[in-house]
Amino acid sequence: MAQRHDNGKQKSASVEDSEICPCQDGMHLDVDLSRRRMLMSTAAIAAVPAQLFASSAIAETKTAPPGAVLYDVPDDPTKVMGRALLEDGGYGTRSQFETAVRARADNPNDMTSWSYTPLADMKGNLTPSGLHYERHHGGIPAIDPAKHFLYVHGMVDEAKKFSIADILRLPSITRRYFIECSGNTYDEWAKPKGKNVQVTHGLLSTSEWTGVPFATFARHVGLKDDASWVLGEGADAAVMTRSIPLDKMLTDGLIAYGQNGEMIRPEQGYPLRLVVPGYEGNMMIKWLRRLQVSDRPFMTREETGRYTGLMPNGRARQFYYSMDAKSVITFPSGEMLLPKPGHYEIRGIAWSGRGRVQAVDISMDGGKNWIPARIDDTPEAMSTVRFSCPWFWDGKPAILQSRCIEDSGYVQPTRTELIRLRGDHFFYHYNAIQSWAVAADGSVSNVHV
Repeated sequence: MAQRHDNGKQKSASVEDSEICPCQDGMHLDVDLSRRRMLMSTAAIAAVPAQLFASSAIAETKTAPPGAVLYDVPDDPTKVMGRALLEDGGYGTRSQFETAVRARADNPNDMTSWSYTPLADMKGNLTPSGLHYERHHGGIPAIDPAKHFLYVHGMVDEAKKFSIADILRLPSITRRYFIECSGNTYDEWAKPKGKNVQVTHGLLSTSEWTGVPFATFARHVGLKDDASWVLGEGADAAVMTRSIPLDKMLTDGLIAYGQNGEMIRPEQGYPLRLVVPGYEGNMMIKWLRRLQVSDRPFMTREETGRYTGLMPNGRARQFYYSMDAKSVITFPSGEMLLPKPGHYEIRGIAWSGRGRVQAVDISMDGGKNWIPARIDDTPEAMSTVRFSCPWFWDGKPAILQSRCIEDSGYVQPTRTELIRLRGDHFFYHYNAIQSWAVAADGSVSNVHV
């Protein structure tokens, strides 16, 4: 029997309980082949993905999860014909047994709010477009692409207006980049507040972006010799604006219209989004309508009253853009329950806004000792990577941590190191090492060490 905590009360729960968490996925079975008891063993039941338990709830409610359609499920699919081609309308749906969704932030106003990506449910290095985190300042506008234009003006030789059709005709590139809100993990400055990894780190998503480099537009309009900044402006109700260094825009700034093989979704900026790889998410202006070139920053509300950091000396830090090296263990993580001692595979995500992830280290004892994790895909600049590491849990309390090392040699700091550098009144760009405490009963919680 495993133990589970709910609202401070302890109750018993067998691993067969449908309430059990997705953490069974990471357990390696110790199969007794001679006795052929795998299918009847508790460990085998523990290895069943949690999503499969959703079938009973779906059957009871007669409703499908968002993005899915409810179909009758035969006892033996080999005995009956499946559904017909294009019965889904031609766009496609996900399985009715997959239930991962974005989580809504606990804010009183959904017009100026955000939602979290379910990081623990991700199966690869790309975030499905429908699960990409959201951050809005004035709601999600509905924009007709036939009436939307991008204006490039200011300190240029010739100001120009580009229609979506014009932009689609320009030479394009496709790149894989993460976008992270500068407020990701902000609640952790003072105390361990987020209950699970979706809340602590879920303002992070990775997509494949397709669009036209800003440098192409710069060649079309011509830049004045003393130009050094670009203002990006969105077409939402908040008219989101940010100043961006011209050098960065010319290096890898992207005017994106495609995301993961289709046009960008409305909540991600349809029909145009500015992508500034490695920089904080609020600079990735959605519903982009204007780029103004200047010789100085524009000192907008979002870079004076917002998105600044209060340093220990009382001065505010401005214009710090890059998201520093960071990582998080997604399995096992907060609110999960390990069914029993045994062999597990620790899994997680690492990223850096200043370059590539070079290595990831894992600690099982709160940072006293570190071992290298395996990088499970090819690191790319300003993109996330998956990592994993085998772990035998002996049933005793443990504290799991990961730390990212980027190709510059920078190492993700401990919380103590980060606060020593920036103080405890900072808000954005929290990238300290995350700690998950595994209790003797298998429950996992967020802690600071």
